[in-house]
Amino acid sequence: MAQNDLALMSATEMVAGFKDKSLSPVEATRAALDRIERFNPRFNAYCLVDVEGALAAARQSEARWMKGAPLGPVDGVPTSVKDLVLAKGWPTRRGSKTTTADPAPEDAPSVARLKESGAVLLGKTTTPEFGWKGVTDSPLTGITRNPWDESRTPGGSWGGASAAAAAGMGALHIGTDGGGSIRIPASFAGIVGFKASFGRVPAWPPSPFASVSHLGPMTRTVSDAALMLTVLARPDHRDWYALPAEPRDWLPGLDDGICGLKLAFAPTLGQAPVDPEVAASVAAAARRFEELGAIVEEAAPPLQESQAVFAAHWFPAAAVLIDTIPAEKRALIDPGLRAIAEQGARLSLIDHLKAVRVREAMGMAMGEFHRRYDLLLLPTMPMPAFEAGQECPVDSANRRWTDWTPFTYPFNLTRQPAASVPCGFSKSGLPIGLQIVGRLYDDATVLRAARAFERLAPFPMPKL
Repeated sequence: MAQNDLALMSATEMVAGFKDKSLSPVEATRAALDRIERFNPRFNAYCLVDVEGALAAARQSEARWMKGAPLGPVDGVPTSVKDLVLAKGWPTRRGSKTTTADPAPEDAPSVARLKESGAVLLGKTTTPEFGWKGVTDSPLTGITRNPWDESRTPGGSWGGASAAAAAGMGALHIGTDGGGSIRIPASFAGIVGFKASFGRVPAWPPSPFASVSHLGPMTRTVSDAALMLTVLARPDHRDWYALPAEPRDWLPGLDDGICGLKLAFAPTLGQAPVDPEVAASVAAAARRFEELGAIVEEAAPPLQESQAVFAAHWFPAAAVLIDTIPAEKRALIDPGLRAIAEQGARLSLIDHLKAVRVREAMGMAMGEFHRRYDLLLLPTMPMPAFEAGQECPVDSANRRWTDWTPFTYPFNLTRQPAASVPCGFSKSGLPIGLQIVGRLYDDATVLRAARAFERLAPFPMPKL
């Protein structure tokens, strides 16, 4: 098998090859590392690569598979960790010059579960400073670029992982989503991103952004997202927000389809403008769900006040985060993050509590909405990827990243599961994402719908 083909294999295909001994974890890991060596200088997806550690883990995995005794469902699969998430022995720099290179003393729950399952950890992927915006560049690691077009951003804050996935630099990628950080880069880089229901994937230490911050997988296929969720959703006592333990394999039933389900299609939310190419592509994708036997109706979800409510949660949290950094280091922080923190610091406790009440009402309204509709379809992003190194599209009226991401953060507020899957290209060859949102805790139906669409409309990776 050619190295390119091996590097772009899905995790489920790799595991099948390990099982029948037609493929070795060492071969899969070398293929991923070769791609990192070739393409990371161009795309800046990884800020840390542990070649020796990855190969040692791959050799251990190979020995287990030869004995027919894998540790778990992702044993031997090349995997990355977002550099906001603790991985024992590796520094967690968070894209910030204010942090140190001291190795983490322990693993975050997601990393611990991956290691327990035998995943081969390649390294850590780039993020904007403290994951604060919807693109990926930072004072520490510079600009991360999109494999479909190096002049464009791969999104953020998980842009390192989206670039890595699209370029074949690992099959599985773990990260966080505090306002779209999984789905924005999935849309911009043409891959699958799944934000699980809040609490589904245990997190520790707690995010500075509290209950708007979720975790989940970013992969090249929906089956891989389900495979990874099986590992990530296992319990951890350190997360007091976590859902009750539910031992579950998320792969069975994934191909059962969505015949008979009732879907709402929202071309936009409120009056948010949508690029005509994106609008046409997402509308065409929504119509294709009728081919899968679903009933699709145009309907507007009750989320018109989302931006102000999100800002009243997120911006004060940024202020608290900045307050933990020594005063003498604050000049090193991304100016945009400092500006958002300053804005958040001006909000009163009364302002925040009022926003909490509106958030609660939004959640209840979406619960009522999903009594009528099993799923909601809408654009992931209102535009394709724009110029790298910019917080907002050039020549737009947008001032902050929250101005151009109106379709992602509402579902952080409501805590619902949401996936982004590729659904087409712009005329300039940039991917477009379709967002699929489910009722709270109904992660399985979101994954099933995403898989049904993926089977109907397979999506390529960039030719590099």
